Amino acid sequence: MPTKKRNFFIKILVWRYKNISEKQFLYVLSIVVGFLSGLGAVFLKYLTGLVARLLESNFIKDYRFSLYFILPIIGLCLVYLVRKYLVKKPIGHGISTTLYSISKRSGIIERYKMYASLLTAPLTVGFGGSVGLQGPAVSTGAALGSNVAQLFHMNTKTRMLLIGCATAGAMSSMFKAPVAAIIFAIEIFSLDLVFSSLAPLLFASVVAVITSYFFRDTDVLFSFRLVDEWKVKHIAFYLLLGVATGFASVYFSKMYFSITNFFSRFTRAYTKIGIAAAAIGLMLYLIPPLYGEGYGLINNLLNGNTSEALRGISTSINLENAWIVIVILLVIVVFKAIAMTTTFAAGGVGGVFIPTLFMGSALGNMVAKIINQFGFGVSESNFTLIGMTGLMAGVLHAPLTAIFLIAEITGGYDLFVPLMLVSIISYGFTRYFVPNSIYTAELAKRGELITTDKDKNALMMMRIEQVIETNFVTLRSDMTLGEMLKKGVAKSSRNIFPIVDKKDQFLGIVLLDDIRSVMFDQSLYDNTTISLFMKAAPGIINYTDSMEAVMEKFKRTNAWNLPVIKNGKYAGFISKSKLLTAYRNKLIEVTAT
Repeated sequence: MPTKKRNFFIKILVWRYKNISEKQFLYVLSIVVGFLSGLGAVFLKYLTGLVARLLESNFIKDYRFSLYFILPIIGLCLVYLVRKYLVKKPIGHGISTTLYSISKRSGIIERYKMYASLLTAPLTVGFGGSVGLQGPAVSTGAALGSNVAQLFHMNTKTRMLLIGCATAGAMSSMFKAPVAAIIFAIEIFSLDLVFSSLAPLLFASVVAVITSYFFRDTDVLFSFRLVDEWKVKHIAFYLLLGVATGFASVYFSKMYFSITNFFSRFTRAYTKIGIAAAAIGLMLYLIPPLYGEGYGLINNLLNGNTSEALRGISTSINLENAWIVIVILLVIVVFKAIAMTTTFAAGGVGGVFIPTLFMGSALGNMVAKIINQFGFGVSESNFTLIGMTGLMAGVLHAPLTAIFLIAEITGGYDLFVPLMLVSIISYGFTRYFVPNSIYTAELAKRGELITTDKDKNALMMMRIEQVIETNFVTLRSDMTLGEMLKKGVAKSSRNIFPIVDKKDQFLGIVLLDDIRSVMFDQSLYDNTTISLFMKAAPGIINYTDSMEAVMEKFKRTNAWNLPVIKNGKYAGFISKSKLLTAYRNKLIEVTAT
């Protein structure tokens, strides 16, 4: 920032400190963040729509289904080029990377993430990638919220709250569902549900949805309004749907992890793109409804237009036969998870939200059709709608978000009882077999997942480099007692000495108390090596250990100082006093209001 601009900005900050309270300024920033995140979501949808319209020209439209094989390859290659030559940094998946930034980077998100997803997600989705835009919208909004907080020097707690505000704003703008957006921010990012945090979330969500209405007034994701009432006598069928969506959620999650692990074996980007793009192209050519986000299928199933929902399926297939339609919907359910994950594995940028809604709508409609073949007469539209809730609750581990989002965007509030029933069954079933969602699995495996436990969160946000001490004098195991006294004891203010070999590999420690009785016996200076006094450390801290693991090692060993080893070599010590002081400061930092 140029000097004049910096000085001007400093004057603004000084004026703010003098004239606006912290709470008032937080409200102002939440409004700003809500507007920016809403605008980012609008821009993201506009760019994606622009790409899609360009691919629907008269020439391309005539051969569109035939081009389904090649379009994803073009899109993924363009994403790769943008990532490599324009962004030049990893983009990652929106919500997962945001959770990591909260847990391990104190809510600091790099500036390039404010625009990275805006450049790559429209290419991924516009060219037929079987993913959604909600993840990129959240990633963009979270980066905006973090950088606004950094610009105005807000503390860690406020920075994280503004990220939550931006997330709520992005979701509110994308779905035009401000209440569900707030619940999403609280449920996914484990924000404190107190008025001091709820009010900024409300401001951000409302401003974002107003921004969306202003720029895209007629843009509605789901053109459906509830017509059929749910009947108590059909409660057993909703229980069945809950179990079915639970099974599907487990399948979705397991398939995601399996395909991701498979593609992680390939180190060359072009190899991943080639294999994944060929697989995606083949799936889209054979099953056209998998193309893009899939709003068309969802809306048509909700409104009972099954033949239009399955448009593009081979004309030789008789769609008047209900059992054939059921089989096709089952194929769509099975392959949607594969198409989505393969798109991610090839480097595509997108979100999981819409794929879960897509898969849930097809599954719910399929279950209803099966039930109706036996003459029970359940509402296919209602089952389609509730199936979406079940998949979202199970896959994302967010039952409250699923209930309120589906009810809010479709006007299905009268279905609250079956919505709640199916979502809680699906969530409980999936949670039993898949303890962590797609967003949080890797973070949980590394012990980096933020939760509602403030103590654990404080430990998780600490880093070893913040508490490690390196002012200990290292000694070699072949040193004599005299050399130790001259080069170690005389120059150190510590009473513990790490012992290493010629390659700096850690061997053990020598305590000053252990040599105190002989340190003045000069006859031992030249013919006694310090290896005689060396002993094993009570515990070893690895540089990659989580701070929770470090704290546990201090508790188990009851030691005051423990050595830190990095790649087998001595790196320093951590003292219990410094660790507890740092922990206390971090706890105050993340819980301050």
